[in-house]
Amino acid sequence: MIKVFKRQQGMSLVELMVAMLISLFLTAGLFTMFSMSSSNVTTTSQFNQLQENGRIALAILERDLSQLGFMGDTTGMITAALTTISSTVVTNDCVGAGLNNASFPNTQPAEFRYLWGYEQDVSPQFLACISPKSKTDVIQIKRLIGPPATAFITTRYYVASTTQKIEYFDGSAAAPGLANSRNWEYQHHVYFIRDDGDIPVLRRRTLSINNGMNNEEQLVEGIENMRILYGVDSNADGTADSYMPVENVTSLTWDNEKRIVALKVFLLVRSSEKDRSYTNDTTYQLGDKKIGPLNDNYRRKVVSTTIVLENRILN
Repeated sequence: MIKVFKRQQGMSLVELMVAMLISLFLTAGLFTMFSMSSSNVTTTSQFNQLQENGRIALAILERDLSQLGFMGDTTGMITAALTTISSTVVTNDCVGAGLNNASFPNTQPAEFRYLWGYEQDVSPQFLACISPKSKTDVIQIKRLIGPPATAFITTRYYVASTTQKIEYFDGSAAAPGLANSRNWEYQHHVYFIRDDGDIPVLRRRTLSINNGMNNEEQLVEGIENMRILYGVDSNADGTADSYMPVENVTSLTWDNEKRIVALKVFLLVRSSEKDRSYTNDTTYQLGDKKIGPLNDNYRRKVVSTTIVLENRILN
């Protein structure tokens, strides 16, 4: 019996090279698709981050700034004759420019400043209590926080107010016996930007009894620059007739000779991480101020809002 063996034939060298070339094209196509998909995910994620961080930062600022100058039942100028201070001395205070611009009113013959601001390393005056990012705006406000307080926190300051009188006191003490008064929590806030490592952060200093103005909160990451334009009502009709940068706001304007009744707030929001596939050569407009092109790998977005200062109009 004779066995017949069949020869097994494999791929020729040419067929093998053709198959490898086809595989190479397929692999390159898959890699390109993966790379494009990854880039799209990064872009979408960073744009969403910019939008959300900008929205949160504006909401915080708008809620607080819109109520600056709210002094409960008291309207008009806060003068030494109108004010009694039975609270303790503020340690680590943030004292702004002007005759009457600390956490509490003083006995100087000048109106107490609810509002004051400057641009770091540009304006001649500044707050010594903080170290903001260069060429960013700083804004300082004072106001009462509603609703009226029925119980007091021992580390906070409060105000008893009527239409004719206002008295500051410590939350650790009994409320003053001011006839027909209501009690409110008092706050002094300073908003500014400073980097945390390589990430810019919107921050806030707040007032407390134990620590004065040395309490610092990190509010929103990625806020790289803040610009504020001050709306001045020159004819007392309750609306802003012009908006000016902080460098143009005079001492008389801060003291309410010309009333600041609105604010335009511009924020430059930056992504927290770089995208090496992207180069940012855009110029950004923050009100009167241009920033860029920075030619780096961070995405950015400008967000803005206009805030009407209702308490300033009433005063």
